[in-house]
Amino acid sequence: MREPCAITAGALRAAGAAVRPGITTKELDRIISKFIREAGAVPTFLNYGGFPANACISVNEQVIHGIPSHSVVLKEGDIVSVDVGAKKNGFTGDAADTFAVGEISDEAKRLIEVTRQSFFEGIKNARPGKRVSDISAAIGEYCERFGYGVVREYTGHGVGRELHEDPAIPNYGTPGRGARLIAGMTLAIEPMVNLGTADVKVLPDRWTVITADRKISAHYENTVLITPTGCEILTK
Repeated sequence: MREPCAITAGALRAAGAAVRPGITTKELDRIISKFIREAGAVPTFLNYGGFPANACISVNEQVIHGIPSHSVVLKEGDIVSVDVGAKKNGFTGDAADTFAVGEISDEAKRLIEVTRQSFFEGIKNARPGKRVSDISAAIGEYCERFGYGVVREYTGHGVGRELHEDPAIPNYGTPGRGARLIAGMTLAIEPMVNLGTADVKVLPDRWTVITADRKISAHYENTVLITPTGCEILTK
């Protein structure tokens, strides 16, 4: 898992470095594909369930699964979530981050910061003997402290030979429930957090998920290895 996860992290960094006003989401997708393929891997998301691009790139009120397009041009003040996977030697990494396009509002900055920090609050519980919902509850409680909506319909997940494996890892819940964590598990932990309501809907393209109230959303994800004493972020 270490090699595909390192490639995934590198592709995500390359995309983040390219984010600026005037660039299209299709160009970001091209940068991601080039990085992954030059590293000897393949983009996990391309044709996954019929998805038509190398990465999911979601702008502003788009929560996840945004389809890159030549017609979507980033502009000053936008935020853009980039979700990347790279597969090599039969294993896959998965990671996401939300980037500012130029200068963004303080409201947007705080949403991004809280979403990222909620991941780190969650992985305080990512160690042997804990349960999946210990991670989930910590993420949800932290985000809701700020009045944000935590998406219910989509979750983190196990990741390894396949992109989506058991167990599902919600970003909310009651601690002490779900699968018990053991060393060797690899998990994709990914808070999806909305400025307003937690409710979402899917656009007619059957992929793009947006907030029901059209307020902005942020996404942060890493692939994490459960170790004998805690956890290690493989897509750091």
